[in-house]
Amino acid sequence: MSSTNLLIVTAFIALSTVYILKLTLNSKAKTNGGNSLSKEKSLHPVDFKGFKLVSKTPLNHNTSVYRFSLDHPEAILGLKIGQHVSVGATINGKEVVRSYTPISSDELKGHVDLLVKTYPNGNISKHISELDIGDHCYIRGPKGNFDYKPNQYKQINMIAGGSGITPMYQILRAVCENEDDKTKVKLVFANVNEDDIILRDSINELVAKKPDQVCVHYVLNNPPENWDGHTGFVTPELLAEILPPVCPNSKLLLCGPFPMTNAVKKAAYELGWEKSKAPSKMEDQVFVF
Repeated sequence: MSSTNLLIVTAFIALSTVYILKLTLNSKAKTNGGNSLSKEKSLHPVDFKGFKLVSKTPLNHNTSVYRFSLDHPEAILGLKIGQHVSVGATINGKEVVRSYTPISSDELKGHVDLLVKTYPNGNISKHISELDIGDHCYIRGPKGNFDYKPNQYKQINMIAGGSGITPMYQILRAVCENEDDKTKVKLVFANVNEDDIILRDSINELVAKKPDQVCVHYVLNNPPENWDGHTGFVTPELLAEILPPVCPNSKLLLCGPFPMTNAVKKAAYELGWEKSKAPSKMEDQVFVF
């Protein structure tokens, strides 16, 4: 073979190799949702990883949304809808761990948003509230037995108290932002005062997208004079008034302070919802986060 022909063959092989490599990379990118990095999950199920605080947005006197950066701009957290994470810290020489449900989804790449209500005696919540921009929060996961899928149920009823709104907000957003999801949703959101109703505007905006399919009932224990919503506690009478009759393909989700969820669970059993044991499993008709 002449030197000229050898050069031609070598060039052809090189170009073919580049072309095949490009096709392979494009195929991988499509498989990963258009970007080969877009499906890289930042969480580890066992080991805590540090994520840097990049912003803090107060919602009221004791609740803020904390945004943490992930491994890189295209990374996702890697949670299924309804799952939560564990936040850990060493406080007074002891490791303390608490669970939080992010209000962001994997549609938000590169960041995760945690809604945290700060309690005077809450070790982790106080620790997070004292973080400065640039400090790291240590998180692991995913955790939890709940995994929402579109049209999995005909009706989902959700009872939330205070910051227990976070998993409900995740599910509500998933339903309202998916045109093909026909799941009917009723949310009962209980608080003490009107300014305790966190994410109120965001919830109302979601409900407005599917007003014939989704609705929210706000309940206040200490309502203002002009309040036109429900008042008092979430009682069996209130549940009977708001919730539709129990049917086989329905779900009741509870999240909030233990005294509230315990009382509501007992009330639900009185209304005919199937009894279940803790911890809740996905197949339970009444699920407590």
